[in-house]
Amino acid sequence: QMQLVESGGGLVQSGGSLRLSCAASGRTITNWITAWFRQAPGKTREFVGAINRSGGNEMNEDSVKGRFTISRDNAKNTMYLQMNDLRPEDTAVYYCAAPYMPYVSRNAMGYEVWGQGTQVTVSS
Repeated sequence: QMQLVESGGGLVQSGGSLRLSCAASGRTITNWITAWFRQAPGKTREFVGAINRSGGNEMNEDSVKGRFTISRDNAKNTMYLQMNDLRPEDTAVYYCAAPYMPYVSRNAMGYEVWGQGTQVTVSS
């Protein structure tokens, strides 16, 4: 069974950068899609972006346009979320997830495997 473990969250000032990691076990991530979601207090879980089997990104352009990118280290079976130009509104718990089906869904209900989440706090 696939498991996902996030790391790399923390406190950063507005305009700063962070890189989150999502280490996978139980399934090779190059054979599946993996995605990032985030959830701020009092809000629903929001799609951030995903990386497909060929390594291409599909991002939530409305929220993270030009600032966030997703990459993957196949040898480490690990996915990354590089976040630049962070803003206070990016403050949330960030989760990585793998979907039920082999396509990108922007709805959290389409995901069967979730990590425990990592907190990102951006101060103004």
